[in-house]
Amino acid sequence: MIPQDVLTIDPVAMNVLNRVAAGSQLDGDCLYQGGLLVQGDVKGTLDVRGCLIVWGGAKVSGRIKIWGDLYLFGQLGLALDTDSTTIVECMGTAYIASTGISRGALFAHRIRMYDGAQLQGPFKTLKRSVALPELHDVAGA
Repeated sequence: MIPQDVLTIDPVAMNVLNRVAAGSQLDGDCLYQGGLLVQGDVKGTLDVRGCLIVWGGAKVSGRIKIWGDLYLFGQLGLALDTDSTTIVECMGTAYIASTGISRGALFAHRIRMYDGAQLQGPFKTLKRSVALPELHDVAGA
């Protein structure tokens, strides 16, 4: 048997400060400082300063900007037959677990998919917009 990668996370150790509990539904424009753990349903315009964790069984849709990493165990985006389009811009790495489903546009600096993960929309890796300055040797300095 071929060993498989395992994606294990700990929201407490990752200092994720915000949570939408299972059974909860949230709709609107939201800013989250310190990351977000979603166990319920969230839709709208989200600005997540930190990582976004979409737990198994959770659903997130809308226009989403993540300033850290994305960990997808649940569903990102709605069913393909709806009029609402989900657009996700992740400034870090998007980890799509074996149970993760991404519908809609996914843009991330890096994308890592695990065996069984589903990407059902366009996706693209982004180039770094802020490059470090090049260092040059200065003679006599």
